[in-house]
Amino acid sequence: MHPLVNIGVRAARSAGTIIVRALNQLDSLKVTEKSQNDYVTEVDKRAEAEIIKTIHRAYPNHSIMAEEGGLKKREDEYVWIIDPLDGTTNFLRGIPQFSISIAVQHKGELTAAVIYDPLKDELFTAAKGSGAQLNDRRIRVGTRKDLRGALLGTGFPYRDDQSVADYLPTLQALIPGTAGVRRIGSAALDLAYVAAGRFDGFWEYGLNSWDMAAGVLLVREAGGVATDAKGGDELFETGDVIAGNIDVHREMLSRISKCR
Repeated sequence: MHPLVNIGVRAARSAGTIIVRALNQLDSLKVTEKSQNDYVTEVDKRAEAEIIKTIHRAYPNHSIMAEEGGLKKREDEYVWIIDPLDGTTNFLRGIPQFSISIAVQHKGELTAAVIYDPLKDELFTAAKGSGAQLNDRRIRVGTRKDLRGALLGTGFPYRDDQSVADYLPTLQALIPGTAGVRRIGSAALDLAYVAAGRFDGFWEYGLNSWDMAAGVLLVREAGGVATDAKGGDELFETGDVIAGNIDVHREMLSRISKCR
């Protein structure tokens, strides 16, 4: 296993232990609303602290970009991009769909990725040029040639700064002919599911880097395509992502381009 992935796995598993133990204490957790429908709990913060501690024990000079802690710069060459609990709303309601997402950028290029579902003990990993794995078994994106019968994942707008009016036409454009659309509440897991062939495609707008960095590398290393909504590589600048195998991605992009 790649050394960066190995440390990411160790950090994700430690954070997962904290999160799962807290499921029995949901009624007593301290919860803060960062913005409308965007929550952070003491569990998010404890999990993030554990991840950062594990990373800096191995790589004390690496920088951190984390959802709850912001950017902590030590050096520019390596940056760890962390979401300690992707799917906090699901977690708070006891819905078993959430994950830990950890990615590494080396000189601005995604290099390593870990997404961990602690309840199912599913560990998705990838290193640039080495493929993607689920619990150490190689995974690949699906093989559909178009959207007929495809199962798609998405994320609905839920914040004040997100436009429902811009999103709804894309939903209307992508549904026809598919097997349906799922919204499970964790963009990291959505992208991991595309990498594993569970979803044929995924799209969402207004994401943060920590929501999608690990998932984007997983999809690409699983043989898929992940771009911004215009088919370019400005995902982290725009916060928009479209992912799937090359054929599904092409059709999704074509349909979306006609309604945006």
